[in-house]
This record gives sequence, C-alpha cells and structure tokens, in this order.
Amino acid sequence: MQRLVQDMKTGELNHIYLLYGAEAYLRKQYRDRLKEAIIGGDTMNYHYYEGKDIPVGEVIDQAETLPFFAERRLIVIENSGLFKSGGEQLAEYLPTLPPTAYFLFVETEVDKRSKLYKTVSSKGCGVEFGIQEEATLKKWILGMVKKENKKISEPALNFLLEKTGTDMENIRKETEKLFCYCMDKEAITEADIEEICTQRIGNHIFDMVSAIADKKQRHALELYYELLAQKEPPMRILFLIARQFNLLLQVKELKGKGYQNKAIGEKVGLPGFIAGKYVTQASRFKTREIRDALEACVAAEEAIKTGRMNDNISVEMLIIQYSS
Repeated sequence: MQRLVQDMKTGELNHIYLLYGAEAYLRKQYRDRLKEAIIGGDTMNYHYYEGKDIPVGEVIDQAETLPFFAERRLIVIENSGLFKSGGEQLAEYLPTLPPTAYFLFVETEVDKRSKLYKTVSSKGCGVEFGIQEEATLKKWILGMVKKENKKISEPALNFLLEKTGTDMENIRKETEKLFCYCMDKEAITEADIEEICTQRIGNHIFDMVSAIADKKQRHALELYYELLAQKEPPMRILFLIARQFNLLLQVKELKGKGYQNKAIGEKVGLPGFIAGKYVTQASRFKTREIRDALEACVAAEEAIKTGRMNDNISVEMLIIQYSS
C-alpha cells in the first residue's frame, strides 16, 4: 500500500498494477485513486472491462492504439478471473507494452502460481488488500468519528465492531447511519449502536449457536424465525450453522494444542478480537458434540436435497435437537 501511495505522490507510475484481496473497500478506493493519478478525468482514453469472458484480443488492440490527444491510455480490468485461468495471452503481451499503455487489474482472488500473476509481479506492482487488523479498523473509525466532531468510548467502539464485522464498506455505511442518528449528540453510545446498526447474519448465527450451547431452545428458535422473516433461505442458514460448528471445531482443537487467541484467529481466518469470542463459545461444547452437530448438518442437507424433508422444518428440527 505504501508503494501505491508513493507512486501517486511522486507521479512515477508503473504501467501495470494489480489490486487484489478480500477487502473490497480498499480495492475500490485505490482503483479510483490510481485512475485519477494516471489519466485524471480523461474519458476518451479510458477503457473498463468487468466480469468473465473479457475479449483479450480487443484489450490488446486498445493498448496498442495511440491515446487521443494525450500521453496515456488506461485499461481497467475487474473481477475477470484471468489470474486463475485464461490469462496466458495477456501474460505474454504485457512485457511488450507500448509506453503509452497502462493496465490496472482489480481482483478478489488470484492464483499466485498463474503465469499472469508472475508476469505482473515481475513487470508491474501487485498489492494485496486483506482483512484489516482490529487496531487499524479502530484507528480508521476514530478518524471518521473525530471528523464528525463526535466521541465514542472504547466499549462502544468494540461493540460497533462486533455489530459490523471487519468489512470496511459495511463499517462505513453503518457509521454514516450512526452520524445521522446522533446528529444532535456529542457522544455515540452502545445504546445508539444497538438501536441503529444492522445486525449481520453472522452475528445472528453466532448468537443462535450460543443459545444452542446454553440449551436456550426458545431463544435459538426465535433467532431462526427472525432470519426467516428477513427472507434468509433455510439452506443458507443451514450452511452458516455448519460453517459455525466447523470453525468451533478448528478453534477448540487449536486451543487444545496451546495456541493463543491471536494465533488461532490467524489460522482460521478470524480477527483476534473475534477469535476470543469463538474460543469462549467452543469451550461450552465437547468436541464430540461439535462433530455430531456437523454430521447432523450434513444429514439435514442430504434430507432436503433428496426431498425427504422440507428445508424449513429440517433446520428447525436440527436446532431443537441440539438445544434440548
């Protein structure tokens, strides 16, 4: 990221950039900033391609065409999948780019073994935007809060992150709602966050599994019915329940091997501050119970797909079985 900032600051821009990773907000931010740095508001020499089946031959023809009354021509390719398969032709072409052509690739996932990735890495600049750490997210949120001339306590900040998760775009949307809701208030409180911020489905599932662990059957079913009321398909809910139990199994096994919360989070793909909650939740289950629950999820999915049971009832029975 520092390399990108330095390139834009000095104006010494590379001809090939690749922005990739799970954090969509940062990918979009730096995509737009690089576009502005390379060609500004020039629309005549800007070409945007998105999705699968990119016409690579046409893209190469565009790159070979001299820019119209300008020094640069920019080609942006987003979510193409070319860094997984089909990028061989571009990989062979990029080393011969004319001095007027600039490429900007934006992808969620890449295969670092692919020929295109290796070419871009050697001839251009590739930057990964992964899920940001807790400290980084807090600093970013505090910056937005300060800009609005408001305050937020450490407990409220932690509660906000629990509500929103680590997705920066979601955090930005939820904080904007908070700022509007607290327009006449100096400080943002946990009560404000509870009132205005949308509960992520992942939080719903986490709370549901907690209720199952505590044998609070009524509460677990209430959470399930709330998800149905929000038009969440039962099969998706079942998938997320199975995913939750799978995470708990991994967390429990790693904790048993002596790993600390931060290391557990890194291994299973959870931020450190969330990993601690999973460790606590996993401790309320025996390993055998988690394995049985996972097997029950597989059995429920099979029953639904073979038509032996209604999807809604199948998930409901699963919740009842493990919360009894």
